[in-house]
Amino acid sequence: MKPRISVITLGVDDIELAVAFYRDGLGLKTDGIIGQEFEYGAVAFFDLQAGLKLALWPRKSLSHDSGLPVSASSATEFTLGHNVASKEEVDAVMKQAEAAGALVVKPAQETFWGGYAGYFQDPDQHLWEVVWNPQFLPQD
Repeated sequence: MKPRISVITLGVDDIELAVAFYRDGLGLKTDGIIGQEFEYGAVAFFDLQAGLKLALWPRKSLSHDSGLPVSASSATEFTLGHNVASKEEVDAVMKQAEAAGALVVKPAQETFWGGYAGYFQDPDQHLWEVVWNPQFLPQD
């Protein structure tokens, strides 16, 4: 298999609330919710970086499409890592997320491996790590 991940889809309980958090709170660009004319089609896409999109899709739609029942979510199943260029940027993103309604579960702090990171949860409890890693700086 060639690694060609182009979309990360998050199941959400309230798509309008989730879109407002990511669009208005975090400032991610989107054309808004599309596909509302279909029973299980409402979805919102956000451009993250070249070739990668974040999709927000109602959990019931994801359940319908996959054939799996809606189950309890767990914030520790995976994280979305947002790698930034400085400790100051970690602090700024954490403040922005909190102001947007995120729950800060671990304030930004020095890490045991020499970086600086904090964690927040979006309105659907998806866990985000905001991290400055001196060995893995973003190329913007």
